[in-house]
Amino acid sequence: MLTTRFVDGAPNWMDLGTPDLDGATAFYTALFGWEYEAGGPETGGYGMFSLAGKTVAGAMTVTEEQAKSSWSVYFQSGDADATAQLVEQSGGTVPFAPMDVLEFGRMGGFTDRGGAYFGIWQPKQLPGLGVVGDTGSLCWVELYTPDVPAAAAFYGAVLGWESSQMPYPGGGGSYTMVRTAGGDESGFGGLVPLGAVPVRAVVGPHWLPYFEVDDCDATVAEAERLGGKLTLEPLEMEGVGRFANVTDPHGAPFAVIKSAETPAG
Repeated sequence: MLTTRFVDGAPNWMDLGTPDLDGATAFYTALFGWEYEAGGPETGGYGMFSLAGKTVAGAMTVTEEQAKSSWSVYFQSGDADATAQLVEQSGGTVPFAPMDVLEFGRMGGFTDRGGAYFGIWQPKQLPGLGVVGDTGSLCWVELYTPDVPAAAAFYGAVLGWESSQMPYPGGGGSYTMVRTAGGDESGFGGLVPLGAVPVRAVVGPHWLPYFEVDDCDATVAEAERLGGKLTLEPLEMEGVGRFANVTDPHGAPFAVIKSAETPAG
């Protein structure tokens, strides 16, 4: 499971690139109860979303000519430059070489072997997100990829991940879960064949963030009222919870989930 006790390989940051930062701010603050603090000139306008005083994500303006509106997931690395070398050695690419972000940390942007974009955050003054797993914050990440075994091998080589299979309730195959080396057996994310979910296949290879909510259906309805779009109807999965896929008004995809309660004991 996700925690803020970040170790190498764990998701420790995320940010939104959008062509309309003001519009996106209005959408997410209304949907999740976040607050937004704009960045100063020294950050290039990169701002922060927070929940009850704890950082939940970053945000920046990205023009439609530069890239599609999207969420990016970052994973912790103790050495961003060494990770960049491993990415290239393992068949990925390095569109954004690691760079220092003031005294906060060192950041790089890569694509994996299947073409999905992901980031690396090497923390210095900023360890990472201030809250995960709580209502309104990141609770799971999922990779949609054309080749699950190849993706597992890539991230195993680059970030040291381990993977395991979780049978779907009622049969019908299994879900590939990933975790940090020697980490929590429950993991922090999953790998899904790109063609398994048509709405995700349309996007192409990508990482999809999940946000925890108190009521999946009510959150979806509110997202639509605010100008978002439902792309996958709410689904209930035993032992997992009730989840749905949506996009914000500018097309950035994400998922919301009301997680199943963990049995006591």
